[in-house]
Amino acid sequence: MKFKTATLALALFASGAAFAQATDTVAKAKASGVVTMGVRDSSGALSYTLGDGKYVGYHVEICQRILANLEKAAGRKLEIKYLPVTSQNRIPLVQNGTVDIECGSTTNNATRAKDVAFVHTTFVEEVRIAVKANSGITSISQLAGKNVATTTGTTSVQTLRKNERANGIDFKEVYGKDHSDSFLLLESGRADAFVMDGSILAGNIASAKNPADFKIVGEVLSVEPIAIMVRKDDAGLKKIADNTVDELIKTGEMAKLWDKWFMQPIPPKNTRVGLPVSESTKAAWATPNDKPMEEYAKK
Repeated sequence: MKFKTATLALALFASGAAFAQATDTVAKAKASGVVTMGVRDSSGALSYTLGDGKYVGYHVEICQRILANLEKAAGRKLEIKYLPVTSQNRIPLVQNGTVDIECGSTTNNATRAKDVAFVHTTFVEEVRIAVKANSGITSISQLAGKNVATTTGTTSVQTLRKNERANGIDFKEVYGKDHSDSFLLLESGRADAFVMDGSILAGNIASAKNPADFKIVGEVLSVEPIAIMVRKDDAGLKKIADNTVDELIKTGEMAKLWDKWFMQPIPPKNTRVGLPVSESTKAAWATPNDKPMEEYAKK
Protein backbone atom coordinates (compact mmCIF):
# COMPACT_ATOMS: atom_id res chain seq x y z
CA MET A 1 0.00 0.00 0.00
CA LYS A 2 2.83 2.32 0.87
CA PHE A 3 4.44 1.47 -2.48
CA LYS A 4 1.26 2.34 -4.35
CA THR A 5 0.91 5.62 -2.47
CA ALA A 6 4.51 6.54 -3.20
CA THR A 7 4.05 5.57 -6.85
CA LEU A 8 0.89 7.67 -7.08
CA ALA A 9 2.59 10.64 -5.41
CA LEU A 10 5.52 10.32 -7.78
CA ALA A 11 3.18 10.16 -10.79
CA LEU A 12 1.27 13.22 -9.60
CA PHE A 13 4.54 15.08 -9.06
CA ALA A 14 5.75 14.12 -12.54
CA SER A 15 2.50 15.13 -14.20
CA GLY A 16 2.51 18.40 -12.26
CA ALA A 17 6.07 19.10 -13.34
CA ALA A 18 5.18 18.28 -16.94
CA PHE A 19 2.19 20.63 -16.78
CA ALA A 20 4.31 23.39 -15.27
CA GLN A 21 6.89 22.99 -18.03
CA ALA A 22 4.16 22.92 -20.69
CA THR A 23 3.04 26.40 -19.59
CA ASP A 24 6.62 27.66 -19.14
CA THR A 25 8.22 27.86 -22.57
CA VAL A 26 11.51 29.18 -21.19
CA ALA A 27 11.89 26.05 -19.02
CA LYS A 28 10.69 23.86 -21.87
CA ALA A 29 13.25 25.41 -24.23
CA LYS A 30 16.07 24.97 -21.71
CA ALA A 31 15.18 21.32 -21.25
CA SER A 32 14.49 20.29 -24.85
CA GLY A 33 16.38 22.77 -27.01
CA VAL A 34 13.34 22.94 -29.29
CA VAL A 35 10.62 25.55 -29.79
CA THR A 36 7.65 25.30 -32.16
CA MET A 37 6.31 28.28 -34.10
CA GLY A 38 2.77 28.13 -35.44
CA VAL A 39 2.61 29.63 -38.94
CA ARG A 40 0.01 30.10 -41.68
CA ASP A 41 0.08 29.05 -45.31
CA SER A 42 -1.75 32.09 -46.69
CA SER A 43 -2.25 34.89 -44.14
CA GLY A 44 -1.24 37.60 -46.59
CA ALA A 45 2.13 39.21 -45.88
CA LEU A 46 1.77 38.40 -42.18
CA SER A 47 2.59 34.71 -42.51
CA TYR A 48 2.77 32.54 -45.63
CA THR A 49 4.62 29.65 -47.19
CA LEU A 50 7.21 29.66 -49.95
CA GLY A 51 6.95 25.88 -50.16
CA ASP A 52 9.35 23.19 -48.96
CA GLY A 53 8.59 24.01 -45.33
CA LYS A 54 9.75 27.63 -45.63
CA TYR A 55 7.62 30.33 -44.00
CA VAL A 56 8.04 34.09 -44.16
CA GLY A 57 6.15 37.29 -43.42
CA TYR A 58 5.82 40.24 -41.06
CA HIS A 59 4.70 38.17 -38.08
CA VAL A 60 7.06 35.31 -38.87
CA GLU A 61 10.02 37.71 -38.78
CA ILE A 62 8.82 39.34 -35.55
CA CYS A 63 8.50 35.88 -33.99
CA GLN A 64 12.00 35.01 -35.13
CA ARG A 65 13.24 38.08 -33.24
CA ILE A 66 11.25 36.97 -30.17
CA LEU A 67 12.71 33.47 -30.33
CA ALA A 68 16.23 34.86 -30.67
CA ASN A 69 15.66 36.53 -27.30
CA LEU A 70 14.13 33.31 -25.92
CA GLU A 71 17.34 31.57 -26.96
CA LYS A 72 19.34 34.03 -24.86
CA ALA A 73 17.05 33.41 -21.87
CA ALA A 74 17.32 29.63 -22.32
CA GLY A 75 21.10 29.88 -22.53
CA ARG A 76 21.36 27.44 -25.40
CA LYS A 77 20.96 27.17 -29.15
CA LEU A 78 17.35 26.39 -30.04
CA GLU A 79 15.95 24.44 -32.95
CA ILE A 80 12.91 26.26 -34.37
CA LYS A 81 10.25 23.99 -35.82
CA TYR A 82 7.60 25.52 -38.09
CA LEU A 83 4.12 24.00 -37.82
CA PRO A 84 1.35 25.19 -40.15
CA VAL A 85 -1.90 25.89 -38.29
CA THR A 86 -5.38 26.89 -39.45
CA SER A 87 -8.01 29.29 -38.15
CA GLN A 88 -9.79 26.29 -36.63
CA ASN A 89 -6.94 24.60 -34.75
CA ARG A 90 -4.56 27.47 -33.87
CA ILE A 91 -5.94 28.13 -30.37
CA PRO A 92 -6.18 24.45 -29.28
CA LEU A 93 -2.64 23.81 -30.53
CA VAL A 94 -1.33 26.71 -28.45
CA GLN A 95 -3.33 25.57 -25.43
CA ASN A 96 -2.13 21.96 -25.51
CA GLY A 97 1.53 22.85 -26.00
CA THR A 98 1.90 21.60 -29.57
CA VAL A 99 2.71 25.17 -30.63
CA ASP A 100 4.70 27.47 -28.33
CA ILE A 101 4.05 30.73 -30.19
CA GLU A 102 1.52 31.39 -32.96
CA CYS A 103 2.62 33.83 -35.64
CA GLY A 104 -0.30 34.20 -38.00
CA SER A 105 -3.18 36.67 -38.27
CA THR A 106 -5.16 36.24 -35.06
CA THR A 107 -7.52 38.88 -33.70
CA ASN A 108 -7.10 39.59 -30.01
CA ASN A 109 -10.59 39.50 -28.50
CA ALA A 110 -11.97 38.96 -24.99
CA THR A 111 -13.28 35.45 -25.71
CA ARG A 112 -9.96 34.17 -27.04
CA ALA A 113 -8.09 35.89 -24.20
CA LYS A 114 -9.78 33.45 -21.81
CA ASP A 115 -7.90 30.60 -23.49
CA VAL A 116 -4.61 32.13 -24.65
CA ALA A 117 -2.45 35.20 -24.05
CA PHE A 118 -1.69 37.86 -26.63
CA VAL A 119 1.58 39.70 -27.14
CA HIS A 120 1.50 43.50 -27.53
CA THR A 121 -0.37 44.48 -30.69
CA THR A 122 1.74 44.65 -33.83
CA PHE A 123 -1.00 45.58 -36.28
CA VAL A 124 -4.52 47.03 -36.12
CA GLU A 125 -6.59 45.52 -38.90
CA GLU A 126 -9.67 46.64 -40.82
CA VAL A 127 -12.07 43.94 -41.98
CA ARG A 128 -13.17 44.59 -45.57
CA ILE A 129 -14.74 42.91 -48.62
CA ALA A 130 -12.88 41.69 -51.72
CA VAL A 131 -14.78 41.22 -54.99
CA LYS A 132 -14.03 40.81 -58.66
CA ALA A 133 -13.30 44.18 -60.20
CA ASN A 134 -16.09 43.77 -62.77
CA SER A 135 -18.72 42.63 -60.24
CA GLY A 136 -20.28 46.02 -59.71
CA ILE A 137 -20.34 45.38 -55.94
CA THR A 138 -19.21 48.40 -53.94
CA SER A 139 -20.95 48.03 -50.56
CA ILE A 140 -22.52 45.64 -48.05
CA SER A 141 -26.00 46.50 -49.32
CA GLN A 142 -25.23 44.77 -52.63
CA LEU A 143 -24.47 41.38 -51.03
CA ALA A 144 -28.15 40.40 -50.82
CA GLY A 145 -28.65 37.01 -52.45
CA LYS A 146 -24.90 36.58 -52.97
CA ASN A 147 -22.46 33.88 -51.88
CA VAL A 148 -20.04 35.36 -49.36
CA ALA A 149 -16.85 33.48 -48.59
CA THR A 150 -14.82 33.52 -45.42
CA THR A 151 -12.45 31.17 -43.63
CA THR A 152 -13.68 28.59 -41.14
CA GLY A 153 -12.76 29.53 -37.57
CA THR A 154 -12.59 33.28 -38.17
CA THR A 155 -14.90 36.04 -36.96
CA SER A 156 -15.40 37.87 -40.25
CA VAL A 157 -18.89 36.69 -41.28
CA GLN A 158 -20.19 37.21 -37.74
CA THR A 159 -18.70 40.70 -37.95
CA LEU A 160 -20.51 41.29 -41.24
CA ARG A 161 -23.83 40.03 -39.84
CA LYS A 162 -23.51 42.28 -36.80
CA ASN A 163 -22.80 45.35 -38.92
CA GLU A 164 -25.79 47.69 -38.84
CA ARG A 165 -25.57 48.22 -42.60
CA ALA A 166 -26.14 44.49 -43.11
CA ASN A 167 -29.57 44.50 -41.43
CA GLY A 168 -32.13 42.73 -43.62
CA ILE A 169 -29.50 41.51 -46.09
CA ASP A 170 -29.74 37.78 -46.74
CA PHE A 171 -26.61 36.15 -48.15
CA LYS A 172 -25.25 32.61 -48.21
CA GLU A 173 -22.05 31.80 -46.35
CA VAL A 174 -19.47 29.59 -48.05
CA TYR A 175 -16.29 28.52 -46.28
CA GLY A 176 -12.67 27.84 -47.16
CA LYS A 177 -10.48 25.83 -44.79
CA ASP A 178 -7.78 28.49 -45.06
CA HIS A 179 -7.50 31.95 -46.60
CA SER A 180 -6.14 30.64 -49.90
CA ASP A 181 -9.18 28.36 -50.21
CA SER A 182 -11.52 31.23 -49.46
CA PHE A 183 -9.84 33.40 -52.09
CA LEU A 184 -10.10 30.52 -54.56
CA LEU A 185 -13.87 30.50 -53.97
CA LEU A 186 -13.93 34.14 -55.12
CA GLU A 187 -11.44 33.60 -57.94
CA SER A 188 -13.37 30.63 -59.34
CA GLY A 189 -16.76 32.38 -59.15
CA ARG A 190 -18.17 30.13 -56.44
CA ALA A 191 -18.33 33.18 -54.18
CA ASP A 192 -19.28 36.75 -55.08
CA ALA A 193 -17.30 38.28 -52.21
CA PHE A 194 -14.63 37.35 -49.67
CA VAL A 195 -14.88 38.99 -46.24
CA MET A 196 -11.64 39.06 -44.27
CA ASP A 197 -8.87 41.21 -42.79
CA GLY A 198 -7.80 43.83 -45.32
CA SER A 199 -4.14 42.77 -45.23
CA ILE A 200 -5.05 39.16 -45.99
CA LEU A 201 -7.29 40.26 -48.86
CA ALA A 202 -4.54 42.52 -50.21
CA GLY A 203 -1.92 39.77 -49.88
CA ASN A 204 -4.01 37.20 -51.71
CA ILE A 205 -4.89 39.68 -54.45
CA ALA A 206 -1.21 40.59 -54.87
CA SER A 207 -0.30 36.93 -55.39
CA ALA A 208 -3.24 36.15 -57.72
CA LYS A 209 -2.64 35.30 -61.40
CA ASN A 210 -4.23 38.61 -62.40
CA PRO A 211 -4.31 41.02 -59.43
CA ALA A 212 -6.14 43.68 -61.46
CA ASP A 213 -9.16 41.33 -61.63
CA PHE A 214 -9.92 42.01 -57.95
CA LYS A 215 -10.47 44.96 -55.65
CA ILE A 216 -11.25 45.71 -52.01
CA VAL A 217 -14.49 47.61 -51.57
CA GLY A 218 -17.14 48.75 -49.15
CA GLU A 219 -17.30 49.95 -45.60
CA VAL A 220 -14.84 49.06 -42.86
CA LEU A 221 -16.70 46.30 -41.03
CA SER A 222 -14.52 46.10 -37.94
CA VAL A 223 -11.29 47.44 -36.46
CA GLU A 224 -9.35 44.64 -34.79
CA PRO A 225 -5.97 44.37 -33.05
CA ILE A 226 -3.92 41.54 -34.55
CA ALA A 227 -1.36 39.91 -32.29
CA ILE A 228 0.95 36.97 -31.76
CA MET A 229 -0.37 34.27 -29.42
CA VAL A 230 1.32 32.39 -26.57
CA ARG A 231 -0.01 30.06 -23.90
CA LYS A 232 -2.10 31.39 -21.05
CA ASP A 233 -0.01 31.92 -17.89
CA ASP A 234 3.24 31.57 -19.88
CA ALA A 235 4.61 34.65 -18.12
CA GLY A 236 8.23 34.12 -19.13
CA LEU A 237 7.62 33.97 -22.88
CA LYS A 238 4.96 36.70 -22.70
CA LYS A 239 7.47 39.06 -21.08
CA ILE A 240 10.19 38.23 -23.62
CA ALA A 241 7.74 38.69 -26.51
CA ASP A 242 6.30 41.98 -25.19
CA ASN A 243 9.78 43.37 -24.56
CA THR A 244 10.90 42.34 -28.06
CA VAL A 245 7.92 44.02 -29.71
CA ASP A 246 8.37 47.15 -27.59
CA GLU A 247 12.06 47.35 -28.53
CA LEU A 248 11.29 46.89 -32.24
CA ILE A 249 8.84 49.78 -32.01
CA LYS A 250 11.19 51.99 -30.00
CA THR A 251 14.13 51.55 -32.37
CA GLY A 252 12.03 52.07 -35.51
CA GLU A 253 12.69 48.50 -36.61
CA MET A 254 8.96 47.68 -36.55
CA ALA A 255 8.26 50.41 -39.11
CA LYS A 256 11.08 49.02 -41.28
CA LEU A 257 9.58 45.53 -41.07
CA TRP A 258 6.20 46.94 -42.09
CA ASP A 259 7.75 48.65 -45.09
CA LYS A 260 9.62 45.45 -46.02
CA TRP A 261 6.54 43.21 -46.02
CA PHE A 262 3.69 45.55 -47.00
CA MET A 263 5.25 48.23 -49.20
CA GLN A 264 8.18 46.54 -50.96
CA PRO A 265 8.16 43.62 -53.45
CA ILE A 266 8.04 40.32 -51.57
CA PRO A 267 8.71 36.72 -52.60
CA PRO A 268 7.95 34.53 -54.39
CA LYS A 269 6.61 36.73 -57.24
CA ASN A 270 8.16 40.04 -56.16
CA THR A 271 4.73 41.67 -55.99
CA ARG A 272 3.79 44.53 -53.66
CA VAL A 273 0.90 44.30 -51.20
CA GLY A 274 0.82 48.11 -51.15
CA LEU A 275 -0.70 48.57 -47.69
CA PRO A 276 0.60 51.70 -45.91
CA VAL A 277 0.71 51.57 -42.11
CA SER A 278 -2.60 52.89 -40.74
CA GLU A 279 -3.09 55.58 -38.12
CA SER A 280 -4.68 52.94 -35.85
CA THR A 281 -1.55 50.81 -36.06
CA LYS A 282 0.67 53.83 -35.41
CA ALA A 283 -1.44 54.59 -32.32
CA ALA A 284 -0.97 51.02 -31.04
CA TRP A 285 2.78 51.34 -31.54
CA ALA A 286 2.81 54.68 -29.69
CA THR A 287 1.39 53.05 -26.54
CA PRO A 288 2.21 49.29 -26.67
CA ASN A 289 -0.58 47.20 -25.16
CA ASP A 290 -2.46 43.91 -25.40
CA LYS A 291 -5.99 45.34 -25.31
CA PRO A 292 -8.68 43.18 -27.01
CA MET A 293 -10.84 44.41 -29.88
CA GLU A 294 -13.70 45.19 -27.50
CA GLU A 295 -11.60 48.07 -26.14
CA TYR A 296 -11.32 49.48 -29.67
CA ALA A 297 -15.09 49.27 -30.16
CA LYS A 298 -15.58 51.58 -27.16
CA LYS A 299 -13.74 54.41 -28.89
